[in-house]
Amino acid sequence: MRVSIHKHIPNPEQFKQQLLVWSQQFREVVFLDSNSYPQEYSSFNCMLAVDAFTSLKTDFHNAFEDLKQYQQTTKDWLFGYLTYDLKNDVEDLKSTNFDGLDFPDLFFFQPKKIFILEENQLEIQYLLLCDDEVEEDYEEIVKSEKLEYKSQESLEIEQRINKEFYIEKVTKMLNHIHAGDMYEANFCMEFFAENAIINPLDKFQKLNEISQAPFSVFFKNHKQYLLSASPERYLKKVGDKLISQPIKGTSKRFTDPIEDEKSKQFLESDAKERAENIMITDLVRNDLSHTAQKGSVEVVELCKIYSFLQVHQMISTITSKLDPQYSPIDVLKTTFPMGSMTGAPKISVMKIIENLEETKRGLYSGAVGYFTPDGDFDFNVVIRSILYNQENQYVSFSVGSAITSQSDPEKEYEECLLKAKAMHEVLR
Repeated sequence: MRVSIHKHIPNPEQFKQQLLVWSQQFREVVFLDSNSYPQEYSSFNCMLAVDAFTSLKTDFHNAFEDLKQYQQTTKDWLFGYLTYDLKNDVEDLKSTNFDGLDFPDLFFFQPKKIFILEENQLEIQYLLLCDDEVEEDYEEIVKSEKLEYKSQESLEIEQRINKEFYIEKVTKMLNHIHAGDMYEANFCMEFFAENAIINPLDKFQKLNEISQAPFSVFFKNHKQYLLSASPERYLKKVGDKLISQPIKGTSKRFTDPIEDEKSKQFLESDAKERAENIMITDLVRNDLSHTAQKGSVEVVELCKIYSFLQVHQMISTITSKLDPQYSPIDVLKTTFPMGSMTGAPKISVMKIIENLEETKRGLYSGAVGYFTPDGDFDFNVVIRSILYNQENQYVSFSVGSAITSQSDPEKEYEECLLKAKAMHEVLR
């Protein structure tokens, strides 16, 4: 059981920063920020969950079954992540590539303390075992000062796959497409730094400031961090309604409004980008149909252009109504990993990319989010994100692009560099 307290917040932006600073004392932290991005399916401005009362940490073996039992037993708020490698629980697949981050495949926790901010209204939900701490914590939060950071040495960021190697690998993918093994695949490469000492909060604040993405996350599990400026929703459940919003299609932002509009229109009318997006929309429709009431899967937006601070993106929105015989975890299991990060046909593609990529994806291209006590949920897609293992002093970010029969390896490489720009800037 939780106690729920409401407060009026005169300056929500300032309070958000104070919450984040205050949260750093805890071992487990999930801070979700929608950055007030205008979107139809938003539930809050920001949400913070800290301090695990119970938790679940596991590798991919039986991970979805373990999660189902955990979710059904606690019937409470749960926050956490699913890594891309849970594909090995769903299908007969494996992940044998190099992994410098070493995060568990799945991690969720039931927080003692939750804060939900919607415009000027704050809701505080504490478990009964600590509800006597609400006022004291609140006082502490509003006194939190913005931290000043010592400038850190710049990191030596290396690229796991150089340009020449990248072009060679994409050419192999094109051969697979021409042989009929697949139609489209998301191919990713890693940028990393070893012996890296960074201040995760500082880096997250910088990344969030230059991106202001609707699915931003600061995640901490002891010494493992995710700093995410994701623009993409994987899946949301509200009652029996499911909403998926895959992104396929990226173009550059320009300071000159005329150039910027041109870039946007070019993306909107680009046949290759539209074909990519439609293929993935189709895949998502198929994934959702496994748990949907008959005839309820609908494409409500196809290839719509959304603009973010760093890039324009092409996004489609697919909805369905959940058949009551299926649980929330069944929905995740039958749609995971998300189509925008794999390709089509899904299983064949996952095998091919595992062979050609050099790094285990781990949390990159997985999902972070939460379950409500009623079994509703909302998860992002972990892209445009920095991952950091403080213990190993290893920092990593990956980027990818969709390879189709019309792909030009040079242009795909350029698209990857464009997506890497924000993370590069923040870490340098």
